[in-house]
Amino acid sequence: MRLTSLDVFRGITIAGMILVNMAGVADDVYPPLAHADWHGCTPTDLVFPFFLFIIGVAMTFSLSKYTEGEKPQSGVYWRILRRAAILFVLGLLLNGFWNKGIWTFDFSSIRLMGVLQRISLAYLFASLTVLKLPRKGQWILAGVLLIGYWLTMMYIPVPGYGAGVLTREGNFGAFVDRLIIPKAHLYKGDGFNFLGDPEGLFSTIPAIVSVLAGYFAGQWIRSQPVQSRTSIGLALFGVGCLIVGSAWGWVFPINKKIWTSSYVVFTSGWALLLLAACYELIEVRRIKRWSKPFEIMGLNAIALFVASVLLIKILVRTNIGTGENAPNTFNWIYQNVFASWAGTFNGSFLFALFTVLFWWLVAVIMYRQRWFVKV
Repeated sequence: MRLTSLDVFRGITIAGMILVNMAGVADDVYPPLAHADWHGCTPTDLVFPFFLFIIGVAMTFSLSKYTEGEKPQSGVYWRILRRAAILFVLGLLLNGFWNKGIWTFDFSSIRLMGVLQRISLAYLFASLTVLKLPRKGQWILAGVLLIGYWLTMMYIPVPGYGAGVLTREGNFGAFVDRLIIPKAHLYKGDGFNFLGDPEGLFSTIPAIVSVLAGYFAGQWIRSQPVQSRTSIGLALFGVGCLIVGSAWGWVFPINKKIWTSSYVVFTSGWALLLLAACYELIEVRRIKRWSKPFEIMGLNAIALFVASVLLIKILVRTNIGTGENAPNTFNWIYQNVFASWAGTFNGSFLFALFTVLFWWLVAVIMYRQRWFVKV
């Protein structure tokens, strides 16, 4: 069974990712297209957890025969491990591409973690959870991970900082990352300065639950008829998650960069609401015309993600002209093609929107040629 509404959800998410990534490179950007500086959540902060949630929903279908009676053989685990390894290596290659220039990789200082690395690890551990634990055990583990992460982050003291310090360098997750990952391989941007990582190892623990939340949603869809009551059920769960996540945020702030437990619950709520809307319109009411562009992008999400990130790195790392003051390609296009007549904020948005349209055209070509890149 293939869930078209899930492909559309994935396409909406990849389009949103390209939009916010491209807009975020500019100095001036509309606030909804920028990440929250620290605590809080903007629409941009929903993109990454949506990807993890979607992986979980897809897992419901890809692993269904092993969770509904058939015992998984060793080959199943090797395929899961292979996929996780490919995603992790792709993430390292993207980090290396950024590290020392377009064609040079310096593995002595490459950043170890990143978006694809987190997806890799969260997918791996969520898959093992699904295959090894019964349904009740999966829910219990999800609760233990979220509550355990909360208690650890708030009540275990960090040397030199104390307990419950949720700054970039003072939180317990950053402390664990510094213990495990050599300094040269930590993230240096966004104020972290090699003292932590927004996609660190320790903060990947609650990200596993973002995948499991999608898996639980997929189980609900598989067990229900294709009717509006299924969409309503998803929406009600979503509203419940928004309420619980917001309330939890009063004591454990919603924060993407340390992937707090409240952030997991809160963003899962929004994911459930968007999935419910897509499911109701596409699967129940059969209103599909609007969704085809997103479905096409969703069928090649990984390829578009990697290619779009590489394009941004090329634009930032190459220059127009020579000399120390030569602008990089991104700024030259942004200033001369878009900002010069639309202004800085509108210019950054239009440049990002143009990039989304460009990658949609690439996705259309791939779709018509039946080129589907799978990991």
